[in-house]
Amino acid sequence: MKQRTIKEQVRTTGVGVHSGTKVELTLRPAPPDTGIVFARVDLVPPVVFPVGPLEIGDTRMATVMIRDGARVSTIEHLMSACAGLGIDNLYIDVTAEEIPIMDGSASSFVYLLQQAGLAEQEVPKKFIRIKKPIEVREGQGASEKWARLVPHNGFKLDFFIEFNHPAVDGTAQRAQIDFGSQSYIQAVARARTFGFMQDVEMLRGIGLARGGSLENAIVMDEYRILNPDGLRYDDEFVRHKILDAIGDLYVIGHPLICAYEAHKSGHALNNKLLRELLANPDAYEFVSYDSADQAPPSYARQLEQEWAYN
Repeated sequence: MKQRTIKEQVRTTGVGVHSGTKVELTLRPAPPDTGIVFARVDLVPPVVFPVGPLEIGDTRMATVMIRDGARVSTIEHLMSACAGLGIDNLYIDVTAEEIPIMDGSASSFVYLLQQAGLAEQEVPKKFIRIKKPIEVREGQGASEKWARLVPHNGFKLDFFIEFNHPAVDGTAQRAQIDFGSQSYIQAVARARTFGFMQDVEMLRGIGLARGGSLENAIVMDEYRILNPDGLRYDDEFVRHKILDAIGDLYVIGHPLICAYEAHKSGHALNNKLLRELLANPDAYEFVSYDSADQAPPSYARQLEQEWAYN
C-alpha cells in the first residue's frame, strides 16, 4: 500500500459558489510525504496552505483555510475526491480565494484526477487508525448535533440529517456508506450541494452564495426542488453530507481506519472532531501495510477499483 500522486499536471476553470468569482484550478504532482498543499498563485508572493485541521479558520457554509490574511475556500469537494481516489500528495494552485464549485459535487474533480492519471510512489501510505472513540457534541434537545469516530477495521460513514423541509423530508434522511462493499465514485461522488431560496438573500448579504445556480446545486423553494432533472440519488441530500464529511475528515492528511457516525453534523463540527482527535494522541496511531491483503478490506477493495491506475 504505497502513496499516490498524479502522473501529470491538469487544469480547469470554474466559478466560486460563494464568491461568484472566476477561478483557474491547476493540479500538479507532488513528491512523497508532501501531503496536499494549496497555493494562492494570484497573490504576490504566493501564499501556500499545507492542509491540516489547525489551518481551517472558517466553517460558515464551507471549509476554509486561512493563512497570513489570505483564504482558500470551499476545499471540501476536491478533498473528498482526493480521498476517494487515494491521493496522498498533490499541489493545488488557484487564482482566486475559492475552489470552483463545478457541478456542486465531487464528480468533476474525480474526472480531473483520472484525466491526470494516478501514479504510485515508492513510499508506504500512512493511515490513521482510531484506537478508541472520539466524540464532539453541540446543542441540546432538538438542536443537538454530534459527530464521532469509533474503532472499525475499514472506513464507513453513517449520517443523519434533519432540515424540516418537505423536499428533504420526502427522501431518506439517514445513509450508511461502507467502502468495504460500496464505490466512492458510484455511491458518493455525484451527490450535489443544496440550498434554499429563502436563504439566498441572507447569504448574499454576508458575501456567500453569489455564484450558486441550478447548474451547481440542488435548489429548493418552500415546498419543492426547482431543478428540472430532479435528484441523482433518492437520498442525494444526506449522501452529499457524507461527501462533505469525507472531504472534511481528509483534511487530517491521511486516510482514516474507523467508522464515522454523525447526527446533523457539518463543516464546523467535523473540524472540531479532528481537533479533538489530535488533542488525544492515545486515541490513534499511524499504520502502514506491506500489501493489500494486510490492509482493512475496504482499502484493499478501493486499491483494486477506485485507486486503480488509468
